Amino acid sequence: MNVTLDSLSNHPYDDPGSSHAEAIDDRSGSQGHATGPPNTSDEQRPMSWWKRSLGACGRGVWNSWSIGWLIVLLAVVTAIPVLQLMVLGYLLLVAGRIAAGATVRQSVPGVHAAGQMGLVLTAIGIASLPTQMLAHWESVATIIQPDSSLASRMRVLAITFSLLATVHLWWAWARGGSLRHFLWPQPKRFMREAWRPALWAELSDRIWRFIASLRLPMLFWMGVRGAIGTLVWLIPAMIIMAVTRDGKQAAAGLLGGICFLVLGYILMTLPMLQAHYAAENRFRAIFDWRRVRRDVHFAPWSYAAAMLVALVLMPIPLYLLKIEATPEEIVWLPCLVFVAFMLPARIATGLALRRGRRLRRLSETEGDGSLPKRFFPKVSRWFVRFAMAPTIVAFYLFVLFGSQFTSWDGVDTWVRQHALLVPLPFIGV
Repeated sequence: MNVTLDSLSNHPYDDPGSSHAEAIDDRSGSQGHATGPPNTSDEQRPMSWWKRSLGACGRGVWNSWSIGWLIVLLAVVTAIPVLQLMVLGYLLLVAGRIAAGATVRQSVPGVHAAGQMGLVLTAIGIASLPTQMLAHWESVATIIQPDSSLASRMRVLAITFSLLATVHLWWAWARGGSLRHFLWPQPKRFMREAWRPALWAELSDRIWRFIASLRLPMLFWMGVRGAIGTLVWLIPAMIIMAVTRDGKQAAAGLLGGICFLVLGYILMTLPMLQAHYAAENRFRAIFDWRRVRRDVHFAPWSYAAAMLVALVLMPIPLYLLKIEATPEEIVWLPCLVFVAFMLPARIATGLALRRGRRLRRLSETEGDGSLPKRFFPKVSRWFVRFAMAPTIVAFYLFVLFGSQFTSWDGVDTWVRQHALLVPLPFIGV
């Protein structure tokens, strides 16, 4: 399979696989004898059903935990100006890796790392509770009786708990940062190894390697280029914005209507162009209109389903959250919903483009690379191209047109489309 996304095997965020080498006991008797039949008593017994079920439940809980924290972390970054472009780069990366031929599991990077970060942040929050409680009691004691000995004792206890929690957290991170490390501090091992400088030097190196493995500059650069290329395609939307704000003449209305139709034609392919750009990792790929249109024509129903998910099912309900502005202090809360909805939309576009590319390569291998000329595929292709896709885009444009009167963004909603750019309610690109 021709994968063009910077070699998936060397790509960042690849979580460690679950396959481990199994130790094989090849002891077959005394030395000098030929290898005989395997000893059935030494053979590994199959795992019982309840152990398999318990392991599956554990993996399911961990995967749900990790995906939840991935969405939380992306939502927090989405609420930060400029850095929010990294989230756009991440979503484009997901679609691009799927379109390049990777599986969905391989194409959602950083899930394991997000779970680890969520575990660390949760541990910090729990460990800080006693200190916060003692600090609160100290403030109450100070108000009731200033300069009292009780307030002083509370202050000393708060500092002591803070130091103990800090040491416990760092010691858990030094041992690997898993759940069991936070639950049990291993005091004997702490007394034996915590004083060694090499342990803490290795911890700092491991933290640095983890931060470097995220390749945040790469995500930011992918998001910047993807945003610029998308905004170039959204020039008709910018013209509609200008006409809506300033145009009061018939010529301005006619120009806005023409741009409205052009924008609809562009939206029929733009989500797939974004996935193609991320798969190729080239800025010019976002303008490779003919190749992408040819790819999706090989899988018309997959293309129609992806457009339905990417432009209707996922983004349209989010316009309800744009009616009233959210305070900046909690803007990341609606971003949770935006990221949770738009991530499946990007996955859908990647899957549709991957299927179209696979069928196109199959046609090139078995024939001349032309589109199927049989009756049903031809009718399906024309029906999707001239009926389903225009209907989906028209419905999306209808909601987009109405959102300029209901959304807090006003006419800027023509450009601030979370279906195509940063999944953010009010601020950003």
